[in-house]
Amino acid sequence: MKFTWWKVVCIVFLLFSFIAGFLIKVPNIGNLHQTIRNFFFHVPMWFTMITLLTLSLGYSIAYLRTQNLKYDIRAGEYAKTGIVFGLLGLATGSIWAKFTWGEYWSNDPKQMAAAIAVLIYFAYVVLRGSMNDFDKRARISGVYNIFAWFIYIPLIIILPRMVQSLHPGGLEGAQGGGNPALGGGSLDPTMRAVFWPAVFGWILLGIWISDLKIRYFLLTHKTIVNA
Repeated sequence: MKFTWWKVVCIVFLLFSFIAGFLIKVPNIGNLHQTIRNFFFHVPMWFTMITLLTLSLGYSIAYLRTQNLKYDIRAGEYAKTGIVFGLLGLATGSIWAKFTWGEYWSNDPKQMAAAIAVLIYFAYVVLRGSMNDFDKRARISGVYNIFAWFIYIPLIIILPRMVQSLHPGGLEGAQGGGNPALGGGSLDPTMRAVFWPAVFGWILLGIWISDLKIRYFLLTHKTIVNA
């Protein structure tokens, strides 16, 4: 396995965020207590998913412009890896919710929007798997991917901020009995020093996993890709 500089950075950032994330002194904010450490894991999952799905969108657009199947393969693999990180985001969020809201799932608007967003991309994967013709699959899924991304972003970023939510970032989130917002003044310099390496480490890991899957697919489908 060839190690390039960004892979080394990925490993270093993740090791640092795991070790420091459990060892540093964290501020006592509202009802979060020690569960605030999940911030170093839960939030980076969504940063990573957004990044991977945005890369998937870019490759779908590149395919529709060039008809190069390699771009469609990249779009598909980045989307699949993005879904995995979305599921990890839902799982870590549910665990956090249990300790701060009293239940794993409370049908909070942000929880619902995140689940719908993941399902939209599950449909993308199902759509790709339903067609055997590579060119037809690439064209249809490429168009779907564009629409999916422009639905996904409002679902997880815009709409949840317009409704009352227990989740930080929603209208009256703290007053509604949820977590106080974790951002701006809530993150002290020490937390920022751990959080951002965690974000970039997980993003690089997502790209690394996708790259391995892409290389494997290209090796096992040489005749189709090079046709």
